[in-house]
Amino acid sequence: MSTVALVLPQALAGTAASAATPGVPAQGTKGVGSVTYNLGDQAYRLPGTGEPVEIAATVHYPKDLGTTPRPLVVQLHGLHETCADRSAEADRTAAEKAGDWDAYAAADKKLFSWPCAPGIRPIANDRGYDYLGEKLARNGFIVVSIRANGINASSVSGDENASARADLINKHLALWQQLNASGRGGLADAFRDAVTGKPQRVDFRRHVDLNRVGTMGHSRGGAGATWHAADRHKDQWPAGVKVRSVLALAPAYNVMTEDMTAYEITKTPLAVIRGTCDGHVGREALSFAAEATAKSSAGFQQWEMRGANHNYFHTQWSPESGEVAAWDDAVHDAARPGQCTDPGGSPYEPQLTEAAQRHAGAAYIDAFFRRYLTDGKG
Repeated sequence: MSTVALVLPQALAGTAASAATPGVPAQGTKGVGSVTYNLGDQAYRLPGTGEPVEIAATVHYPKDLGTTPRPLVVQLHGLHETCADRSAEADRTAAEKAGDWDAYAAADKKLFSWPCAPGIRPIANDRGYDYLGEKLARNGFIVVSIRANGINASSVSGDENASARADLINKHLALWQQLNASGRGGLADAFRDAVTGKPQRVDFRRHVDLNRVGTMGHSRGGAGATWHAADRHKDQWPAGVKVRSVLALAPAYNVMTEDMTAYEITKTPLAVIRGTCDGHVGREALSFAAEATAKSSAGFQQWEMRGANHNYFHTQWSPESGEVAAWDDAVHDAARPGQCTDPGGSPYEPQLTEAAQRHAGAAYIDAFFRRYLTDGKG
């Protein structure tokens, strides 16, 4: 096991995160394309509960796909509001101030509904890692960021929630396996330009290396990605898929699980990043992941990022986005302007800005996946 303290972005120059990888296009040398797909808000139903979940994602990819199949990185967000209902947000805030918890629950239900009510825009939780998808695509990866609003609005919790998120990853991977092999399946003719929404044809056939897959999950998505890669669940991966590295970003594990073997990973590298100002996830995320990889022969890394909170890793959850339910989750003290901590009482640190936190996180995430997925291949 190794522990790395992440430092301010100014100190990143010259690290492995910015070094060129043989056979992979250097950052900025190739154009990046971006498309979305959405097979419907109720494309499938959760096992057991029957609640609806969408099959939707945003894809970043090198416009020049070349002749050698590209490694695939799958990103999965965590628990957050699903519907951009500003009226409900205002009602929830007012109810909290008044201590009216029945009114709070009613407003909260509107913000966590699926599908959203007519006229209410879904929060594009899959778009929160566009900055990371663009960076990885510039370095030769195909990146699929999955939307999981239906799971966020569902009743599943704990291990069941992690299992549902892992199942969602597999459903997307199966679609990519079929598209890559034959150009057919659910994703054929499903792509839309990420900016204009117009139909976009991209020939991914035989350009995706499903033997070199990495997964990144944030918050409860981190628990889902860990569950997905666990030894006990590998037989659920679609045929031809090999997950070779997993990164849990501020993972919200079910630390009360009665079955740690459901998360045990012994042959796949796992890394965990957590900020010292995370208002949602405590340091137990690091110890949980360490226990899950205690018997690993592939390696476990834990990185603590000083001055980073939980939400700034996701642009839609960060205040500068202006999105519904976006906020700074770090703990602050009026006597310590510009500094932050977590509810666990970690030492106060200068807080990273939204841009600085994402810059630092993206640099290390990029380096991690390049280490385990490229192996000098293009």
